[in-house]
Amino acid sequence: MGRILLAALALGLLAAPQAVQAQAVDDAAAKNAQQARAALDKMVAALGGPAWLNMKNQMRHGHIAAFYQGRPDEGTTDYWEFHSWPDHDRIELTKHRDVLEFFEGREGWEVTYRGKKAITQDILDDYLRRRDHSIETVIKVWLKDPKTILVYEGQRMAERHLAEQVTLISAENEAVTIQMDVETHLPLRRSFEWRDPVYKDKNLDAEEYADYHVVDGLPTPFSITRLKGDDMYRQYFLDRVEYNRQLPDDFWNVDAASKRIKK
Repeated sequence: MGRILLAALALGLLAAPQAVQAQAVDDAAAKNAQQARAALDKMVAALGGPAWLNMKNQMRHGHIAAFYQGRPDEGTTDYWEFHSWPDHDRIELTKHRDVLEFFEGREGWEVTYRGKKAITQDILDDYLRRRDHSIETVIKVWLKDPKTILVYEGQRMAERHLAEQVTLISAENEAVTIQMDVETHLPLRRSFEWRDPVYKDKNLDAEEYADYHVVDGLPTPFSITRLKGDDMYRQYFLDRVEYNRQLPDDFWNVDAASKRIKK
């Protein structure tokens, strides 16, 4: 009996350092998560705090420059983009605003003088993927979920600025990385990886934000660059931004928009 007790005590002593080590790892992870949340809190405050969190909608007007394999196409396209949290988006293209795209919930529609039709699945998937991994979604949804993991990754260079880098990992094991200017705390870059359903390889989707202007008290990037992998894909140059705009009652009605364009 004495030998059994001694053996148990010996095992306890051997296990103690592992338990201490595990506790140290947990403490370090908790401290790291606190650093990550503090950086994100500073970013939200810099973006406008409660005014940004409670924003009803926004309108962006500007020009889109397209790229193919990193090389720019000729010319730019006029566009108006409207977004109402959480899942209503409307894009109007060309000077006459006669090509429209609606993304409402998990559905997408294109409207032209020929009427409306469902947006192709690849375009719809791309848009919803970006919306699901946007900074707005990450802060308003992911950050509220206690299962979301926060990782503070220190300081890195982003767009020639020193930035703090934080990665959030959702309960579904989706990850988004945000880089924030160490001085202004404004976001400089948002990126995430996704796996191609056909080829199974990983793809990088990133947005870079620059040329901030304050609009209605909200710092707003007037230059947004989209990248796929290492290649520049789209550049958005904004001319005007409005927040909390009063929209017509039928603004999100696809059929109503189709009837107006046909006239």
